[in-house]
Amino acid sequence: MTVDPGVPLRTGQRTCDKSDAWYIERSRDEPEQFAALFDRHADAVYRYAARRLGPEAAEDLMSDTFTTAFQQRHRYDLARADARPWLFGIATNLVGRHRRAEARRFKALAKVPAPVPHDEPVADLAVARAGAEGLRGDLAAALARLSARHRDVVLLVAWADLNYEEAAQALGVPVGTVRSRLHRARSTLREALGGSDPTAFQEAHAHE
Repeated sequence: MTVDPGVPLRTGQRTCDKSDAWYIERSRDEPEQFAALFDRHADAVYRYAARRLGPEAAEDLMSDTFTTAFQQRHRYDLARADARPWLFGIATNLVGRHRRAEARRFKALAKVPAPVPHDEPVADLAVARAGAEGLRGDLAAALARLSARHRDVVLLVAWADLNYEEAAQALGVPVGTVRSRLHRARSTLREALGGSDPTAFQEAHAHE
């Protein structure tokens, strides 16, 4: 797989301990340096895409994410050492082109008879666990009913493992907007899953 014909990707090659911003800056004059971002983040972007759209579409979306990032590297804010919010923001925008497919996927998974266990904290924890165990039943149905902007926020936090500030960067919105959307999304999910206790699953790393 390649990001650009002139930028070979060296999947699995170990990179030195430099920040993402360092590689992006170097890549502006040495395009091959951009391969380090693929090495570091391609797997995570693929998993995020696969959870939202399924494995069939995930590889193309992951490739498109890095192609877009490479094309836009000259506009990257080098003050941000970690490029994950930027990359997941691009991926989320690309998911937006497949909203109907995503909704159909969640609705189909909602019909699979393997409900999320209710002896665990609901909402954030259930959504995060679904990344590994697969979406089923009430949770998939609840995600399908969320508006696109609320679903984007909760899945960036739960599946991309971004904190509030990083999610705000990814979406290009204020942190307060992320908090508000996340609160509403969690409330909707808790209600759908029959839970009444808020979970602090993401609070430990969702600091500003």
